[in-house]
Amino acid sequence: MKIVLVRHTSVALPKEVCYGYTDVPLKETFEEEATVVGRNLEAMGIAFDAVFCSPLSRCRKLAAFCGYSAVDDSRLMELNFGDFEMMTFDDIYKDPRSKSFYEDFFNNRVPNGESFGDQLQRVRSFLEQLKSGALAPGAENVLLFTHGGVLLCAQIIAGVVKREEAFDKLTPYGGIVTITI
Repeated sequence: MKIVLVRHTSVALPKEVCYGYTDVPLKETFEEEATVVGRNLEAMGIAFDAVFCSPLSRCRKLAAFCGYSAVDDSRLMELNFGDFEMMTFDDIYKDPRSKSFYEDFFNNRVPNGESFGDQLQRVRSFLEQLKSGALAPGAENVLLFTHGGVLLCAQIIAGVVKREEAFDKLTPYGGIVTITI
């Protein structure tokens, strides 16, 4: 099964702000960026059997702009940064509660949020159901509109990216990644 994953376009937040589960607005350049995404998808020449989307508006808006009616699945949401949502990374780093997360983000959760391992399990659960045919019976080509963390998880699961290298391989806004499962 071929899965094409699309990261949402640029958000209207300063780069130093941490967001994940928060439904944040997109930059005023959305239409320009989304047009490029749409053209890139069209150039792939793939007829998609199923389309899924994170329920956050930054993904839903891109799917709709590109002409797709997508099924929401909360497992495709970005990492839940809990108490650190919408804080600057400087403020997070100064918060003593962040120490354990930074020491082992794979296993340690942010306060009232998730670990990267939790997110990986969510994405794995989605991909396993997809592969089994439970979500889209008979689908061979699937399109997902989602987030950078989900793209990393999917690439780890597919064996394209090693877990230790994941954050060096973050797909840019509007970027497209293809995996096979």
